[in-house]
Amino acid sequence: MNTLVELELSPAQAADPAAIRAACAARLGWDSGDWLVVPRRRSIDSRRGQPRVILTVQVYREEEPALEPPTFQHAPSRLRHRVLVVGAGPAGYFAALDLLLRGIRPIVLERGKDTRERRYDLRAIMREGRVDPHSNYCFGEGGAGAYSDGKLYTRSGKRGDVGQVLRWLVEHGARSDILVDSHPHLGSDRLPEVVASMRRTIQRLGGEVHFGHHVSDLLVEGGRFRAAQVNGGDWVPGEALILATGHSARDVYRLLHRLGLRLETKPFAIGVRIEHPQELIDHIQYRQRPRDPYLPPASYRIARDGVYSFCMCPGGFIVPAATAPGELVVNGMSMSRRNSRWANSGIVTGVTEEELQEHAGSGSLAGLEFQSSLERTAFVANGEGSQRAPAQRLVDFLAGRDSVDLPVSSYHPGLLPWPLARLFPPRLGAALRLGLERICGALHGFHTREAVMVAVESRTSSPVRIPRTPEMHHPGCTNLFPCGEGAGFAGGIVSAALDGQAVARAVARALGEERS
Repeated sequence: MNTLVELELSPAQAADPAAIRAACAARLGWDSGDWLVVPRRRSIDSRRGQPRVILTVQVYREEEPALEPPTFQHAPSRLRHRVLVVGAGPAGYFAALDLLLRGIRPIVLERGKDTRERRYDLRAIMREGRVDPHSNYCFGEGGAGAYSDGKLYTRSGKRGDVGQVLRWLVEHGARSDILVDSHPHLGSDRLPEVVASMRRTIQRLGGEVHFGHHVSDLLVEGGRFRAAQVNGGDWVPGEALILATGHSARDVYRLLHRLGLRLETKPFAIGVRIEHPQELIDHIQYRQRPRDPYLPPASYRIARDGVYSFCMCPGGFIVPAATAPGELVVNGMSMSRRNSRWANSGIVTGVTEEELQEHAGSGSLAGLEFQSSLERTAFVANGEGSQRAPAQRLVDFLAGRDSVDLPVSSYHPGLLPWPLARLFPPRLGAALRLGLERICGALHGFHTREAVMVAVESRTSSPVRIPRTPEMHHPGCTNLFPCGEGAGFAGGIVSAALDGQAVARAVARALGEERS
């Protein structure tokens, strides 16, 4: 027999298997006989007084839990068809793995480098301000998610089996804790090796992965994709094309526009990264100073008056995320232990038609052009051609005064005091100020001289959607399948992975290889 038991424990108790077992015994009235406790769900409730851990466990007595066989142990040995997958991020790799399970050979074309080589280019951005347009925090194996904390929670459960996505990650080296935690993450130190393990599975099962393969053109004839040109030279044929290029592949949007394939504008948000001492966020959320050593660094998620937190990184760092020279973009990341002394989060608000008016002549690319112009403005603010970012103390931004100095920050290239109201269009800047005032009123202690706003957080999502039919192909090209964040159909690692799987199923149906 087995039964589910929900326990409310102190953080120390939740970290002690003996204490968990004792709590189960007390709840069930069992003795210390031969029974097994398996954690199923773990979350933290800090709403009332001292934080408590809500732990759901499954207790087995006189039986063992059923073990699922590894997914890729018995993949098809004979592969049919040839499908190009452009992009080696979560959408691309999960699509490739799903295709292999259906007996279809994926050919993954990635413009950037593998996770190991990519790190040298990230170091060049941090230390020298030098941006490689094909290998950076957004482009390369693993995509943008590989170096942005590795958050694995999503509200996209209706898109597919989130549990399966997490199990595939565990099969490739992720900690099994992600199957239990309510807000799982891997960390930017561990996720790259998980991604590399997925690549090795793709290759072992007969797929191909090619780095340094930038798709520069597409051959489309009679409403059908025929081949992709790589690096302006050789053409690579395929029976179908999955476009999983991520939200920052601006050249891909322009290529599709040039080919006459329809694009659509999509809502997106712009703002800043705001950074606090992690100790302060712990105090706000847990009402403890210092934090209980059995509790993780505290995070927050909040929205007021159309301004909201985005991609919050407890115990993390702010990093330069530009994808071309002459741009300045910031993002957040953290390692698996989340043990830096800072916490950062995007604080963003939606872009409206008012901001896009100046770029209306660009049609469906208006949002992209606005996004790009703001990043160029942030870059020239320092006047030195570096990745030093314009920044302002939160208290000064809200008071409408310049910052004469700035707190110490995790942002390695350095900060430049700058009045951020002059960086943003008037309506957007005013919206950020109003929303931040309300957020400060809700999170007591958030309004402090230790908080610094760093600009510009502009890659929250794609400003362009690549449309697709109910069969998931582009309406103007029956074997071109837009996929993931870059197509405008996902917003994070897990949702992108789910979309990759869904697109793989659609490709299989189109090729007559539909399976369960």
